Amino acid sequence: MAGRQALKAVLIDLSGTLHIEDTAVPGAQEALNRLRQASVAVKFVTNTTKESKRNLLERLQHLNFNVQEKEIFTSLSAARSLLEQKQHRPLLLVEDSALEDFTGIDKSEPNAVVIGLAPDHFNYQTLNKAFRMILDGAPLIAIHKARYYKRKDGLALGPGPFVTGLEYATDCKATVVGKPEKTFFTQALSDLGCSPSEAVMIGDDARDDVGGAQNAGMLGILVKTGKNIFLNFFFQFIFILPPVSLPLPVFQQLTIAQ
Repeated sequence: MAGRQALKAVLIDLSGTLHIEDTAVPGAQEALNRLRQASVAVKFVTNTTKESKRNLLERLQHLNFNVQEKEIFTSLSAARSLLEQKQHRPLLLVEDSALEDFTGIDKSEPNAVVIGLAPDHFNYQTLNKAFRMILDGAPLIAIHKARYYKRKDGLALGPGPFVTGLEYATDCKATVVGKPEKTFFTQALSDLGCSPSEAVMIGDDARDDVGGAQNAGMLGILVKTGKNIFLNFFFQFIFILPPVSLPLPVFQQLTIAQ
């Protein structure tokens, strides 16, 4: 991380960092409000594929987070961009609540398989249909490959194991569009007018949030509120930090030290 410049932008993960399902992380609203007072741009980046951007915005506003829709960049957005670029007609394995983010995309006679987090669709019949399409030459597009995620009742399987299973069965390699892909972070920063060396990423996933950000040239900061149950560092989040690389900074949660 040599040669870092003055901080101009902060990317913040959502699920596991600002909130867990319908519960806000304690102190996160205050931390965000304090952050808004600084002269930095803020964008919220998420691999969440269970709900549309509109539904996600409503959830955050219901939890009293000061967020605008234009500040949210999702892996669904990245997937849609790829489909439009390649002119694919997708078989979409995403939750029904996320389908509105693909409004206008031609889904007739699908020639590509797109997988997000879709517990209601991860059954043998649907996965076998995807398997046969891939064998017939359809590309496999993974919105992300997270191994698991945090719910109120504990950790739960993410889409990664299902994507990997299809890769193994068909001897193919999925195209991944969400975190931790470098292009996801550069797309998120593209309208903020700053380079990766001028940005920091805050999230609860050491691989997808922090590792992905570091690979893109950003500073990554890990918080413990989501899935990182194996870490044993206890700190509060202090916003202004010196440039660091490894060991990566780890904090108990997104909050502001008094």
